[in-house]
Amino acid sequence: MAGYVATVKIGSGVKDRPKHITEPAVVKWILIAIAIAFLGFLLVLPLISVFVEAFRKGSEVYFKAFSDPDAAAAIRLTLMTAAIAVPLNLVFGVAAAWAITKFKFKGKNILITLIDLPFAVSPVISGLIYVLLFGARGWFGPWLGEHDIKIIFALPGIVLATVFVTFPFVARELIPLMQAQGVQEEEAAVTLGAKGWRIFWKITLPNIKWGLLYGIILCNARAMGEFGAVSVVSGHIRGSTNTVPLHIQILYNEYNFAGAFAMASLLVLLAIITLVVKSVIEWKFNGLKQQEGE
Repeated sequence: MAGYVATVKIGSGVKDRPKHITEPAVVKWILIAIAIAFLGFLLVLPLISVFVEAFRKGSEVYFKAFSDPDAAAAIRLTLMTAAIAVPLNLVFGVAAAWAITKFKFKGKNILITLIDLPFAVSPVISGLIYVLLFGARGWFGPWLGEHDIKIIFALPGIVLATVFVTFPFVARELIPLMQAQGVQEEEAAVTLGAKGWRIFWKITLPNIKWGLLYGIILCNARAMGEFGAVSVVSGHIRGSTNTVPLHIQILYNEYNFAGAFAMASLLVLLAIITLVVKSVIEWKFNGLKQQEGE
């Protein structure tokens, strides 16, 4: 057939590939080499340097950095913050995605815009907003002081800042997925007499479980690694309000490079585990989509 030079498999069939989109093999390998070199220089090399610097003084110094009381307190605070923020964002994300995709109501576009707000606002600005609201001289500061309620420079402020910067992740993963699935199955369940919670547990949740897990993983990774917003509201109190990223900054400023890179390697390991789990979930999710397509 004139004008066609290649044949490729698409799905379960075979389709001719137009000549004008066929590139020489050398072009393909040049593009791959550029991509690998770019990723290696900007991503892989810095990650390797973190572990090299962390173990520069030996494994004994490396593991000693984690036994420091301030480091242990930072790890506990980071885990506690993520343990509170992620479930809150899970509930909000599912509720928001369900409302946006399953119902029609006024202000839907405004709700979608507000969900994207943390992506547009600097984390430092979001932390400053909480200081202006709950700080000693903020709008609610005098009342909070009279009732001995601490939000800023305490765990509640850190949780609030973390929730703000991470709440789009679950919702943004579920909204396009649930829009693509439509409402046919839920409507069929309603006609058969099923109620709201039963429909959610038996139909909606099984259909979104992989996207939900994907959003939770991204939300958890951002919660543990957040720096800007938490830095503003924490007060940098060692052993009390410092998360792992803030503790790394303090160690680095004190020229304790071995301890700083040791703690940084912990976040790097978290990122690698997150990517592995994310890839497994994507693989399973794409496999299910292919099976449904067949």
